[in-house]
Amino acid sequence: MSVLNFNLGVLGHVDSGKTTLVKALSSVASTACFDKNPQSKERGITLDLGFSSFSVELPEHVKGKSLEPYSKLQFTLVDCPGHASLIKTIIGGAQIIDMMLLVIDITKGMQTQTAECLVIGEITCNQMVVVLNKIDLIPDSKRQTTIEKMTKKIHMTLKNTKFHDCSIVPVSAFSDVSELASNSVSNLIEVLKQLVFIPKRDASGNFLFSVDHCFSIKGQGTVMTGTVLQGKISVNDTIEIPALKLSRKVKSMQMFHEAVVNAFQGDRLGICVTQFDPKLMERGIACTPGALPMAHGVIVNVDKVVYYKQPIKNKTKYHITLGHETVMARVHLFQSAVEHLDFEMEHCYCEEIAEVKGQFFFGVLEFDHPIPVVPKSLVIGSKLDTDIHSNACRIAFKGNIQFIFGDENYRGDLARLKVYKTKTREGVVERMASPFEVIGKNLLKKETNVQPFVNLKVTLSTGESGIIEGSFGQSGKVKIRVMEGLKEETQAILAGLNKKKKPQESLDAEEKHVQVKIFLCFKRYIYDTCKKMIQT
Repeated sequence: MSVLNFNLGVLGHVDSGKTTLVKALSSVASTACFDKNPQSKERGITLDLGFSSFSVELPEHVKGKSLEPYSKLQFTLVDCPGHASLIKTIIGGAQIIDMMLLVIDITKGMQTQTAECLVIGEITCNQMVVVLNKIDLIPDSKRQTTIEKMTKKIHMTLKNTKFHDCSIVPVSAFSDVSELASNSVSNLIEVLKQLVFIPKRDASGNFLFSVDHCFSIKGQGTVMTGTVLQGKISVNDTIEIPALKLSRKVKSMQMFHEAVVNAFQGDRLGICVTQFDPKLMERGIACTPGALPMAHGVIVNVDKVVYYKQPIKNKTKYHITLGHETVMARVHLFQSAVEHLDFEMEHCYCEEIAEVKGQFFFGVLEFDHPIPVVPKSLVIGSKLDTDIHSNACRIAFKGNIQFIFGDENYRGDLARLKVYKTKTREGVVERMASPFEVIGKNLLKKETNVQPFVNLKVTLSTGESGIIEGSFGQSGKVKIRVMEGLKEETQAILAGLNKKKKPQESLDAEEKHVQVKIFLCFKRYIYDTCKKMIQT
C-alpha cells in the first residue's frame, strides 16, 4: 500500500501568516521546511520555498478511484514567499502544486501581491481554497460579522475568475489562541479532505525532477530535494544535471525522513547522489541523462494575462520563467489562424498583442543565455523590473513551449518559420509607351536593384493589372506590361499627360488629381535569409 501525495501551494501577501499556518498544519517537516534562510529568521518573513507535510486517513470519496491501492493521504505544503521581489521563487513553487491555498490577512483584505498570487494560481492550477487568516485579531463581538463581510467581498473579487465558487475558510493559525486555532485549523483540514482529488500521475516518460534545495552530508554525498515532475526514479539509477553537465548515481532516497527505493510523478523527494558541490545548484532540474535539451530560445503560444495593463509589444524584453529557471528574453510576436504552431502555414508578423477573433498569438523568445527546458512546459513572462510598490500586476503572459531552439546556430530553424510582413510600395505612371506598356516612376529608389522585382504583379489606380518587366534608364524607373491592355479612359488620361510633358513638380493640383498611381504589394518572410518577395 502506498501514500497518495497531494501538493498544496501556500501563497499570499507578505506577512499574511502563511508560514505560521503551515506550521499549524504540519506534523512532519522536511529538510527544507519553514525557511531555514538566516535572513528569514532575522526579518520574520519567508525568503525561500519551504516544504512540510501532514498525513490523514484517505477520504472515502477517493478510495477506489485509482488503480494504485493508497493507504493514506499526505498533504505536502509548498510555502511560497510573499515578498514582491521574490516572485520568481513563487512562480517556480506554484508550478508543482495540485491545489492552492491563498492566504489573506482578514484585517487587510486583498493586497497587491495577493492579486499577483491569484494570477499565478489561475495560470498553474484549477482548484483553490481561500484562507482568511488572523481571525483572532478581530474582537469576539465583531468576528462573525467581519468574516461574513470579507467572505462576500472576496467572492465579488473572484466572480470573473475560474475560482468564483471556491471555499473560503476563516482560520487562526496562532497556537496561543488554542481553542480558536485548534478548531479553525481542524475545520480547514476537513475542507481540504473534502476537496482532494486523485491528481494525474504518470510514471512513463523520462524522469524530470524540480530541485529546490541542495546540500551535502559528510560521508554520504549531495542531497537534492524537490518534486518529481514526470516519470519515475529508483535507487542506483543515473541522473543528469543538465545545467552543470554532470551525471550522478542515486545512492539513496527519502520522502519526509522515510527511506524509499522508488518515487513517481508528484512525489516530494530527497535524492542523495555521489558528491558534487551543492553551491553550484541552488535550484533547477535533474533528469534522465539526455532528456532535457539546453535551449537558446523557444517558440511559445502567448496568452496575455487580463490583469496586466501594459501592452505586450514586439521586441520587448521580459523575465521568462520555466520551472525554477528565470531568464531574460526578447519576444518577437506573430499571429496565426490555428491554435498550435504549424511550420507549413504562413503566420502574420504583429507589433502588439491584440484581441482578434479567430487569431492566436505566438512569440519567438530569444534567451540571454541557454537554459535546460522541459518540452511543452509552462512558460510565464513577467516584467519584474516594474516598481514593486506600484499597484500593478507584473505577470504579463503565459504559454506553453511549442518548439525549442537547441542549437546555438538556430537561424536555420527560424528560417522554416513563415512569418511574413506585408509590404506596399506606391509610384505613378510617368507616361504610356503603348496601350500595353507604361513607364512608372517613384516605385523604386534610384539605387534599388530592379532585378528581384521583375515579374512581380502591380495594379493601377484605374483598375488594370500588370507585371514589372524591367528597369527603364538609370533613375529607378520601371517598364510595366499591362497584359489585358489599358482601358480607353486610362489611355485618355495618359495621353493628356504625355501631351503636356511637364515635370512632376510643375503639375497643378487638378493635374495631380488625375495621375494614375501604381501599387506594388508583396509579402516578405522576416526570417528568410534570401529576403524573397512573395505574391499570392
